[in-house]
Amino acid sequence: MNFPDSIANIIILGIMVVGLLGLLIPVIPGLVIIWLAGLAYGLGVGFQTPGWIFFTILTIIMVVGSLVDNVVMGQQAHQSGASWISVLLAMLFGVVGTFILPVIGGFIGALLALFLAEWVRRRNWRDAMTATTGWAVGCGWAIVIRFVLGLLMIGIWMIWALF
Repeated sequence: MNFPDSIANIIILGIMVVGLLGLLIPVIPGLVIIWLAGLAYGLGVGFQTPGWIFFTILTIIMVVGSLVDNVVMGQQAHQSGASWISVLLAMLFGVVGTFILPVIGGFIGALLALFLAEWVRRRNWRDAMTATTGWAVGCGWAIVIRFVLGLLMIGIWMIWALF
């Protein structure tokens, strides 16, 4: 590895670390940032046989990780008593909230929508709060899962960079 390659690898790793830290904020697409850094690396060094295998693995992890958070949050809320319609409304208002108030709007919008939908459905604020707490717990687990997947992606890239 020559000097320009090592500088490029440090930059790629830096971008991946930014993506990893972005995973701690639910609306920042940290896995996508890590994946894009992997794509940039592949475009820079070329996609020989091991390269496209490593990049395919990164792509699969990114897609799975991008979907798992919604599944985990929704499942946790459902196990806490929320209806699937309330969960879908929470997801919808989470997306809307992200555009209205970036960074925290998605989280607040989802929680508020879930609470209101469950309160209207049950007419019991305690049950609505239990379902909303389930969503929040699921969000915490989703962050942990995506962070671990981000670490895995960076580890796979490091192995790829050694080839």
